[in-house]
Amino acid sequence: MKALFHPTYFPNIATVAAMIKNEVVWEVNDNYQKQTFRNRCNICNDQGKHLLTIPIKHVGGSSGRQRYKDVKIDNSYNWQRQHWRTLQTSYRTSAYFEFYEDELEPLFHEEFDSLLEFNLKTIAFITEALGIDLAYLKTESFNLNFNEGLDMRFLVNAKKEFTLSQEPYFQVFDDRNGFVPNSSTLDLLFNEGTNALNYLQNQNLSFLDA
Repeated sequence: MKALFHPTYFPNIATVAAMIKNEVVWEVNDNYQKQTFRNRCNICNDQGKHLLTIPIKHVGGSSGRQRYKDVKIDNSYNWQRQHWRTLQTSYRTSAYFEFYEDELEPLFHEEFDSLLEFNLKTIAFITEALGIDLAYLKTESFNLNFNEGLDMRFLVNAKKEFTLSQEPYFQVFDDRNGFVPNSSTLDLLFNEGTNALNYLQNQNLSFLDA
């Protein structure tokens, strides 16, 4: 079934679990909104949940609105170096970080201008690491309602809480912080490695019917 998603920064487990069970359509004609996973993701470190945020260039004018596909990354701040160092510090003792490190590191050294295109690169890394070939379409215009299948655009909202019946897996700092649910799929990959796809395929997606 077709399902409409916003491309996000290293998408979380709920998003990827839904992606791999549907035919993905990317929403690329919406207006950019703040406080969403378009430019942020949650990882786990020794303090628990930790937010990584990509700085963007804000437009001026009375409306301050811009299309997501037109949003530019603010590279005046060396956010890539900070994000990469944070990932190294957080996951260097995980079982599989070194397994993915060489393929992941270039994303934090090559400068990107478009937030949308960078996010698609991070998603490509996730799908390649999972060993799946994700075919997808892109919207040609914005529509408030999606009548061709499942509308998954709500998953982009970083402030909206929903219940994900997620079976815990081992996390590096779970002895200190307990299990942190629905983190970026990077967390799952670094801790579960080749078992990550099987884990995602077995996720309960009942929250989509809530």
